[in-house]
Amino acid sequence: MMSKEELNAAKRVMATSKKMVDRGFVVGTWGNVSTRIEEKIVITPSRMSYDKLSPEDMVIVDMDGNVIKGKWKPSIETPLHAAIYKARKDVNAIVHTHSIFASAVAVTRCGIPPIIEDLVQIVGGEVNLAAYALPGTEELAGNAVKALSDKNAVLLANHGLIGVGRDLEEA
Repeated sequence: MMSKEELNAAKRVMATSKKMVDRGFVVGTWGNVSTRIEEKIVITPSRMSYDKLSPEDMVIVDMDGNVIKGKWKPSIETPLHAAIYKARKDVNAIVHTHSIFASAVAVTRCGIPPIIEDLVQIVGGEVNLAAYALPGTEELAGNAVKALSDKNAVLLANHGLIGVGRDLEEA
């Protein structure tokens, strides 16, 4: 049973997941969303359609990815989310998308230069590219943390985009 705080966080993760579907940032069950509650992570479940999720479907894991609460398997990218939270105490929310545009740029294996002021203000400069690694691996998590550095977004080579923030709206 989730606490009130966990349930509220699960509702926010679910709402963000549904926004991603509505905006075309994900297809099917690709992509994932999480938020931090102290030393716990509320994350989307693996292989479940976001438009059918309820708050109770969210999974709560510790910072090592061990399931604390939930009836489903957490996202395959749980190691990626956990690594970012461990490295960045200022980050309380992560959104991982496979949007068409981000994915198209990610396959070029180039970052996005800071060509407009909005990018500089929101992301913190160039969107770096994390070196390729298989999804769900510690290697991908390490590559993403390194490339993300102190910025708010990172492209994952041949994969998609990670956005981070103080809350889900910012991410």
